[in-house]
Amino acid sequence: MLLEIFKEAWAALGRNPVRSLLTMTGIAWGIVAVTLLLSYGSGFRGVLMYTFEVFGEQAGVERAGKAVRFEQEDADWVKAQSPLVKRVTRETVRWKGITHDERLSDTAIRGVYPEYGEMRNEIPFEGRWISPEDIAERRRVAFLGAILRRKLFSGTPAIGETVRIDGVKFTVVGSMDTKFSDSNYFTSDDESVFIPYTTAGDLWDARYASVMLFEPIAPNFEADAMQQFRAAIASRQHFSPNDKRAITMFGREEFKPIYEGITLGIEALLFFVGALTLGIGGVGVMNIMLVSVEERVREIGLRRALGAKKSHIRWQFLLEALVMTLAAGVIGMLLSAAITSAVGRLPFLGPAYEDDSGKVDIHLTLSFVTMLLSTAILVVVGVISGWLPAMQAAKLDPVEALRYE
Repeated sequence: MLLEIFKEAWAALGRNPVRSLLTMTGIAWGIVAVTLLLSYGSGFRGVLMYTFEVFGEQAGVERAGKAVRFEQEDADWVKAQSPLVKRVTRETVRWKGITHDERLSDTAIRGVYPEYGEMRNEIPFEGRWISPEDIAERRRVAFLGAILRRKLFSGTPAIGETVRIDGVKFTVVGSMDTKFSDSNYFTSDDESVFIPYTTAGDLWDARYASVMLFEPIAPNFEADAMQQFRAAIASRQHFSPNDKRAITMFGREEFKPIYEGITLGIEALLFFVGALTLGIGGVGVMNIMLVSVEERVREIGLRRALGAKKSHIRWQFLLEALVMTLAAGVIGMLLSAAITSAVGRLPFLGPAYEDDSGKVDIHLTLSFVTMLLSTAILVVVGVISGWLPAMQAAKLDPVEALRYE
């Protein structure tokens, strides 16, 4: 029975092809809007979470006043007193000029230890990272961020070349590819230069670190590791571990819910806008179905007189609305696939990082979740837009319907 009703519903759409086509165009455009907005939201979320993840698994501590200053003994004490802390390292930072030939950049000069590279995901693109031998022998070697490398060398090889930091010669031993991280402090890692901590001590007083970083034994222990770290520093430097003003602490897991909340909120907003656009198309379907009921009153009366039940009439008009929306939805899906394939990606963070690789641009793709959500919206719109006309048609009195002019 349902198959017969479906065939009748499909045939009914051909009675007024222009009107049906215009209505289906509105639905198709609505589904294009939904899928493209969902694809954009998904790509936006993916980029932001990617730039957050490359920050690394460590938490960090910044000195919040003159009363608390980080020495090497503090790092050693934290290692001894904090079983949930996997690694601890110090970092000293100064803003100084770095030059190569006639090119100059005033940026953050970071004195670090070898473990800093693993904790902060400073992965060499060419050359190598700072080694224990560099620390022990106080070598004047430098590791460059991607943007800084381009500023100083403009695409020419940097490894083995000489740069000057505050007038002192350093040999470039490595550099990294663009890091794409929005979770930075002081300045972007891409614009920084990294030198051995001991060598930094030859340029300025590095007894007291600017920052102390630590990594928990696992990401889910970050909060507890932060408590152990604070307690260890408090016991050595004689302040209350409950004094949040003594040192400022921050970690990846602490900010991850904020990033996720922002991106999910944007996705929900885009979903709402797309669904609203599709809903407007559904209003068009409802209008055309109400007009169809008005035009087919005598037909409905004849069907009822020949024995058709109210449910048959109801299902016929409901299926007509569903057939129209689903057929338009298929067209919309195909258009969406063609558009996303043609566009590919949209510029987002690439220009800010002076990068054209596309890693931090928004990639438009039709995922299974996007298709599923779009289909669900289509079905809901079809049912809602067809329900009122179907109920109105089913309520018609057969005798009055046959007399209708």
